[in-house]
Amino acid sequence: AVKSQLPRLRDLGVEVLWLMPIQPISVINRKGSLGSPYSVADYTAVNPAYGTDADFTALVDAAHAQGMKVIIDWVANHSGWDNPWVTQHKDWYTQDAQGNIVWPAGTDWTDVADLNYGNSNMRRAMMDAMKYWVTTFNIDGFRCDVAGGVPTDFWNAATSELSTIKPLLMLAENSDNMSLLQSAFTLNYGWDLQSLMYGVVNRGDSPQFFNDYVSTQGSLPAGTASMHFITNHDENSWNGTEFERYGAAVDAMAVLTYTLPGVPLIYNGQEIGLRRRLAFFEKDAIDWNGGIPRAIYPRLNALKASNSALDVGANPGKFLAFDTSTNAVLA
Repeated sequence: AVKSQLPRLRDLGVEVLWLMPIQPISVINRKGSLGSPYSVADYTAVNPAYGTDADFTALVDAAHAQGMKVIIDWVANHSGWDNPWVTQHKDWYTQDAQGNIVWPAGTDWTDVADLNYGNSNMRRAMMDAMKYWVTTFNIDGFRCDVAGGVPTDFWNAATSELSTIKPLLMLAENSDNMSLLQSAFTLNYGWDLQSLMYGVVNRGDSPQFFNDYVSTQGSLPAGTASMHFITNHDENSWNGTEFERYGAAVDAMAVLTYTLPGVPLIYNGQEIGLRRRLAFFEKDAIDWNGGIPRAIYPRLNALKASNSALDVGANPGKFLAFDTSTNAVLA
């Protein structure tokens, strides 16, 4: 089903496909009827509900033929409770004083078991599992879930070893641990920009804050950048659609995610103006016939791709703010 959409996504201007976790989902302590895709039951298997290994190989090959890269979500901070590691290697998990495996501290993630990065054997197994997807399916990188919850030295070692196979795009779901960008990751999350946009639209905050944000982006290590978005699976499911959160300013905020320094994200359904929250732990299909293709996104993708001023990476464009007569305007 995804493979059949590749020509449409190519015409939209997509260059990288990010797939949320495609491994089997754990059943023990499952939330909802489907469970969370971030509760991984087997790190080296394809969820049979999505297809077979051969189906995934065909998808990756077809995407490459269209000139696109494919990255998959990687959940290294925790596993599902029925992952075989739980019974075979209890010491690979964080335990309480009574020796019980626990879920990640300070969260309500009761459907997952917290992994212990003090165990070198677990680290080796995790790294080997990541290598499996690169060598077996020729994927192009990983979006790493809760990247800040995993020690930076693990990510550094993993990226170093994986890059001997092929150059990879590494995206960290993190915005505040800058050490992740020193060696391990190419991109991190632009959560701060998302918060600023919400404040400007809903609280009357000064748009000059955007200029301040760009200044902080200038301190990122050379060749790295932030991924910017007006919506994603967390925002849509828990905080509302982009239309709920930005109202009439939704297009203006989308333009900012493309023209401020960084890499823009289009979340599934955003290109047809999906106006409902998708249920996170259920099968909740997008009605592709019920939306209207939004012309702004192919236009923004073309703008980003064809203007060197909007480049990121080794030769980034430079953002310059003009003086204005009021702080209520950013030019």
